Amino acid sequence: MAKIDKLKNVITAMITPFNEDLSLNKEKYREFIRFQIDNGCQLLTMGTTGESATMSHDEHHIAMDIAVDEAIKSGKDPFVLAGTGSNSTKEAISLSQYAEKAGADGCLVVVPYYNKPVQHSLIDHFSAIADSTSLPIILYNVPSRTGRNLEPETVSKLAHAKENIVGIKCASGNIDQITRIIKTTPDDFIVLSGDDGMTYHIMALGGKGVISVASNIIPSKLVEFTSSMLNNEWIKARKMQLELYDLFKVLFVETNPGPVKFAAEVMGLMNIRMRMPLTPPLEVNQNKIKDVLRGLDLI
Repeated sequence: MAKIDKLKNVITAMITPFNEDLSLNKEKYREFIRFQIDNGCQLLTMGTTGESATMSHDEHHIAMDIAVDEAIKSGKDPFVLAGTGSNSTKEAISLSQYAEKAGADGCLVVVPYYNKPVQHSLIDHFSAIADSTSLPIILYNVPSRTGRNLEPETVSKLAHAKENIVGIKCASGNIDQITRIIKTTPDDFIVLSGDDGMTYHIMALGGKGVISVASNIIPSKLVEFTSSMLNNEWIKARKMQLELYDLFKVLFVETNPGPVKFAAEVMGLMNIRMRMPLTPPLEVNQNKIKDVLRGLDLI
């Protein structure tokens, strides 16, 4: 776990490019990964923003392999975090073990969706995954998508019980809960924002950075934002929070990653193709996104 210190600043929850037949566009994915690395970001492959829920396990494997390969080729040694969660513990273990075999640096493991396990069941689930791999594990709490909240007491128990459960991505939107997590976990437990708009608040409490959607389109700006807070430049950070607030909000005007993929297309970074059941934003929301991008001189 030598690279754990790189789990800070900005880890981009990378969007996934598709060909016309909606197969994975491998060359475009490589190009996009290089764009993120060149702008100072760490990498998350096959997170929610990457449309992981519509990708086969073979495609997960290919995406992990590509991310690791490009990270090595870059010579910059970015952290490669692989989304390996599932609502099946067996599947999450399989994906996590593949991530280790592929050379990823860590796993992001979401709370099991749909099943709605109770808290003691969540302890068993995450413990089984932690025991199956030597990779560091970042828990991922996003109750709006999973239907189950990972309670602070559960996070604390896992953090103290399992050496390779090293952090959490917080996307609950509940600042009181996030405060309790920071207060009750070990000092070296890594708390990351899972919501661009909450990054300022979470880092003010001691969080180390963000697993970001917005950094897909403004990677260097997000790195500047988080670096200012890690450097205790809070006046600058507050100014940037207000500057970027409208972008953070509009990227969730519809279900992620629709808005950020549309923004990426408008900016010439990637086409908007998505796998159903997700579809591009409505025209009224496309116009809202364009207005914000124009206001930031991004188009």
